[in-house]
Amino acid sequence: MENIKVSKSQLKGQVRLSGAKNSALKLLTASVLTEEPVEIHNAPNGLLDMQVHIKMLNKMGKTCVEGERYLKITENRINPELLWDERSIRNSLLILGTLTTRFGEGKVPLPGGCKLGDRKYDLHVMILEQMGAKVWEEDGYLCTKANGRLKGGDIHLSMRSTGATENAILCATLATGTTTVWNPHIRPEIIDLITMLNKMGAKIKVYGQKCIVIQGVEGLNGVRHRVISDNMEALTWAIGAVVTNGDVEILDFPFQHLEVPLVHLRESGMQFYRGENSLIVRGGEAYPIDISTGPYPGINSDMQPLFAVFGATSKGESRIIDLRFPGRYGYAKELAKMGMDYKIEGDLLKIQGGKPLSGAKVKALDLRAGIALLLAGMTAEGETEIENAWQIGRGYENLKDKLKRLGVDN
Repeated sequence: MENIKVSKSQLKGQVRLSGAKNSALKLLTASVLTEEPVEIHNAPNGLLDMQVHIKMLNKMGKTCVEGERYLKITENRINPELLWDERSIRNSLLILGTLTTRFGEGKVPLPGGCKLGDRKYDLHVMILEQMGAKVWEEDGYLCTKANGRLKGGDIHLSMRSTGATENAILCATLATGTTTVWNPHIRPEIIDLITMLNKMGAKIKVYGQKCIVIQGVEGLNGVRHRVISDNMEALTWAIGAVVTNGDVEILDFPFQHLEVPLVHLRESGMQFYRGENSLIVRGGEAYPIDISTGPYPGINSDMQPLFAVFGATSKGESRIIDLRFPGRYGYAKELAKMGMDYKIEGDLLKIQGGKPLSGAKVKALDLRAGIALLLAGMTAEGETEIENAWQIGRGYENLKDKLKRLGVDN
C-alpha cells in the first residue's frame, strides 16, 4: 500500500473493529516467555507491524500459524539472538526484555516505528541494568547479558511510559524476587497484557496508577487469549462519521476504554447512540475542540491528529496541546497543503477551522498522521493522494475493504 487516493465521501454502514494493534503486538512478545503453545484470538494478522513481528518470531525459532482473526504460536528451539536485516519495529525493545529474563541474554535490532519527537530507549536500558543485565549497542543491535536470572527490586519510572511499563512487567515475570514498578502507565493494552500473563501463571497485581507489583515465577505455561478491540480504530470511524456527515455503526466498540474522548466529542457536536455492543454515530456538526493529551484515561498522543481533523472541519478556533510529543505537530504542515489554517505557539497547536479543504498530494509522516490525512481527504473537494500510505497499514487492518463497505472508493 504505497499510495492511497481518496475523494470527498460519506462514511455509511457497519464496520467491525479489529483487535488492538498496541495490545496484540505485546501479546506476541509475551509468547517468548514460554515454550508452550500460545493461542491469540481476535488477532489483527493483516497489520503490517503484526506481519513484521510474526516474521521476527519465526526467525527466532517460533512457529506461527495464522487463521482468520487467529494466531497460534508454538516453539521448537528458540535463539536469543534476533538477527534481522528487514524493517524493525519499536517492539524489538520488549523482545529484548523477554529474551533477557528467560535466557539471561539477548540481541535485537535497534527499534523502528514512528519517529515521534525525542523517543529514545533510555528507560528500557535503565530497567534492564537495574535488574542486573549489562546492556550495549553493537553494529545496529542492542545486546544484553545477565549473570543468571534478572533480579527483582523497585523500579521508579521518571515518566508514565507505556513501553517502559510493559518492559518492566515482562522482565519481572521470570525474575527472582518481587519487582515493584512505580509511576506506571496504566492503559487498556497494558491491562490486557497483564491479564494474559496472569493466565499463563504470572503473579501480577495492579494498584492503579500508583504501582504494579510482580512476584517472579520459575516459568510460564501456554494460554488462549482474546485481544481487546482497537480503541484507536474505534475513534477513527467515530470522528470520520462526523466530519463526513455520515452514519456509521461501529461493532465491538470498547466503551470502557474511550469514556473521556467520547465526553469531549459529545460536547463538541458528535451525535451518537449506544447499541448492545456498538456505537452508532449519526453525523452531527463538529464544534471547535480544546484538548490536552495525557495519560489514560485521558486523550493520548495517538489521538490528537484525529482531533486536529475534527477541529479543521469546525467553525472557529481549536486548540491542541501535546506536552509528551510536541514534535508530533509535523502532520499539520501536510494538512495545510489541503488548506488547513494553523499556527504553533510553543507546545500549542492552534487551528482556525471551518475553511473548505481541497484535495492535494500529501505525505503520511507516521501511522496516525496518515489516517488523519485520509479522513481529511474524505471532506475535501477534489482528489487527495497520500504518499507513504504503508504507514497507515501498520495500524489499520483490511482498510481498503472496510472503506469499500462504508461506501468509500479508493
